Amino acid sequence: MAAKLRKGDKVVVLTGKDKGLKGEIVSVDPKAGKAVVEGVNVAIRHVKPTQTNQGGRQPKAMPIDLSNLAIVDANGKATRVGFRVEGEAKVRYAKTTGEAI
Repeated sequence: MAAKLRKGDKVVVLTGKDKGLKGEIVSVDPKAGKAVVEGVNVAIRHVKPTQTNQGGRQPKAMPIDLSNLAIVDANGKATRVGFRVEGEAKVRYAKTTGEAI
């Protein structure tokens, strides 16, 4: 199945403690159905000091389920993603505006 959400997409959180926050997808794990979004679902991790890292309490973005995310269209609103064939290529498009993503 083709990926509806990919790395670099601008998304909005639909449910949970970070509902309404917007961010960019940093990484996607399609097998687990989760994605890491910059600035969303942030937890504090205690890190030991190393030669390259000072250590201490550091914020880290944790994975969030793909079903709780929606892509942001040109108008800045949440939209669903559809697929269509344009010429020889299969492209993603925003269902609200019909524009290719």
